[in-house]
This record gives sequence, C-alpha cells and structure tokens, in this order.
Amino acid sequence: MAKPPKSALLGLYLTASPLIRLFARRHLEKRVLRGKEDGQRYREKLGLTDVPRPDGPLVWMHAVGVGELLALPALIREMQARDPALNFLLTSSAKTSAQAIEHNLPPRTIHQFLPLDTGAYVRRFLDHWQPQLSVWAERDIWPVFLTEVERRGIPLALINGRMSRESAAKKHRAKAMFAALYAKFRFIEVQDEESAEGFASLGVPAEKITVTGTLKAGADPLADQPGKRAEMEQALAGRPLWLAASTHPEDEITVFKAQRKILEIAPDTCLILAPRDPSRADRILNHALDLDFEATILGGTDSLKGAQIAIIDRIGELGLWFRLADRCFIGGSIAPVGGHNPYEPARLDCAITHGPNVQNFADDYAAFHSANAARQVTDGETLAEALLDPALTDIRPAAAKVADAGRQAVVRTAERLLGMM
Repeated sequence: MAKPPKSALLGLYLTASPLIRLFARRHLEKRVLRGKEDGQRYREKLGLTDVPRPDGPLVWMHAVGVGELLALPALIREMQARDPALNFLLTSSAKTSAQAIEHNLPPRTIHQFLPLDTGAYVRRFLDHWQPQLSVWAERDIWPVFLTEVERRGIPLALINGRMSRESAAKKHRAKAMFAALYAKFRFIEVQDEESAEGFASLGVPAEKITVTGTLKAGADPLADQPGKRAEMEQALAGRPLWLAASTHPEDEITVFKAQRKILEIAPDTCLILAPRDPSRADRILNHALDLDFEATILGGTDSLKGAQIAIIDRIGELGLWFRLADRCFIGGSIAPVGGHNPYEPARLDCAITHGPNVQNFADDYAAFHSANAARQVTDGETLAEALLDPALTDIRPAAAKVADAGRQAVVRTAERLLGMM
C-alpha cells in the first residue's frame, strides 16, 4: 500500500486551527447581527446541538450551499429505499441552505450547520452524531474534519465533485496539502472530464476517480406548496406569467428590458423575479420602480394585483413558481456567474431560456440543446422574443426526458455508498 502523502502546510493548518476558538463565538454573534447567521441556530457552528442522535446507523452528508444541498435528497431517498433502517444527517454552511432544505428534507433526515473547522468543535460534533459514513459533496472540504474522521476509521467519499481548470491551477499552489486531503477519500465521483483532470493533476490516482455526471440531474423536484399555489393561481386570474429564477444584477438588467418589450405586446403580463440572494429584494424593487414598473415585494395574493413585477424576498419559493409559470429564464447566465441548475424547471414542466454564460453546467445545457429542450438568448430583445413565442412551451416534454435520463447517476452513487457500509 502506498504511503499517504504528507504536507507541511497541512500540518501547520492543523496546529494553528485551535486559534479559531479565540474569536469564533464573537465572530458568529456579529454575523447574526448582520443577518448572515441564524440567531436560533448559530451554536451548531460551535458543535453544540439540542437535537438527539437517532438510534441506528447514520450517514452524514455535507454540502456547503443551496444548490449543492438540494442535489442530495434524491440520493438519500434512493439509499433509504434500499435500506430503510438508515438515518441521515445533512450539514451545510450557508444560512440560506437551511431555509431551502426545510421543505425538501426526506424522512429520517436531520439538518445541522457544519461546525467551524477546529478540533474541539469537530470532536464535539463527531462524538454526538457518531456517523458510520461521511460523504462530502462538490467542492467544500475542511482539513481538521477530514483528518479527525479518518482517524476515527469512518469511511469517507467525495461525490458530485467539480473542479474547473482555474480552480485546479489555484490549488496547485498548495498541491501537497490537497493531495494529502484527497487521499483520505475512498473514492471521488466527479461531474465531468474537466473535473477528473483537475483532481488527477493534484495527485489523485486515476483508479480512484469516476465521472458520473451531476447528481443535480437526478435531484427530486423542488417542494410544492399546494394551498399557497392555488391561492396565487386564483389571484393571477389567468394573466400571462413568466419567472426569472436565481438572478444576479446583470441578469436583472436584461430581464427588465425583456419585460418592457413583453408589456408592449401583452400588457397584462406578470414577471415573478426570484433573485439568487433574496436579501437584495429591496434594492431590486427600487431599481424596478425607478424604471417606472408597477413593482412590489411578493407577499400575499393582494400583492399581485396590478403588479407588472413581483419580487421574491425569501428562499424556498421556486417549487411553487416553476409549477405556476410555464416559461422561465434561468439567471447567472447573462451575469458572468456560470449559470444555474436547468433540471429544476425541467422537472416541473417549465420551459427554459438562459443566457450564454453556462460554463458551470456546460455539459448539461449541451444535452438540453441537443434535445431541443432549452433556448439560449443574448439580451433583453431576444429574451422577450423567446418568451413571447407560443412554441416555446413545446420544448417542455423534451426537457423532462433529459432530466429523467440523469436519474441513473443517483442510483449508481447510492449503490456505491451503501457498499462502503
């Protein structure tokens, strides 16, 4: 057996990490005051919890943010179908991720925030939860956690891994440390060949890397709110409707231009705008009002009356609006962000438009386009043209087929993880 790689930088990190405790609580309390942390739950980041560990085997899965976390419930359900005795612990770091997963948690699954990466908090967390398997998703890894999990003999797997060439180049500055960390995983599943090359360039043996495609392709449909959806549908009273989902500032410039042109043709049209960061809702509202739109923050049904633009200011609403709207624009694709998940609207019968910047999902969008299941736009004019085209909704069945084809990645990963137990 090859000796595990060593890294002086990793040793230095492990030695210095206890210093985090000196300012951790104060740092978190300041973030609570700024709205960056959950005031009721920030203690979880210190390894403290009032939630009891369930009896029986427990699988712990970690994903840093909203998109990464929402890819995991389908995998959990697949594993539960094969072993109903399993319990699951999901951890994440972003405050918004907890709000997003609230309505999407599978049975026998608990959500907690991941503690800060220092020995005392890590040991407290692991002593309490005692997982039989530790699974890390996409890109978020923490040295103290991985070192302590390995020391306790808990099997480690990295799934749905993603690494761009740019990210790999940055990690090369600390290649020995990343090689030592990745060596702790029994296997690494990645989304595409570019990611596989990135991990291999950091010293991960080829036999440990498998290209599976993205687990987001097989994710469960976003949660519905049937009662609220019926109320909103009644309030809209048949008005034309489209959704701009997961938008960033550059996207919104294009979206507003498109809505202006659409209103010239179909003056009763309502745009529902869901920014990627809901805390920006008031700023977006002010921008829309400055442009003389009839705009509002989406609240109850009364807020829709006469609104040309209604802005969502909270997480967890997309499942409702992908079901109500029959066409959408996926943000992060005019903005230089790299695009967002096309599978969410595809699974909910909502026709997809997007901009050219989709490098985060390049293979996925290519699959949609080869099946004539999405439309690319470049600016407000082409977006308006696409959304006004009655034939746009004809692409929805093809999009659903592309989404269904991604299910096999979930099945294969579930089987492999169960084999580790």
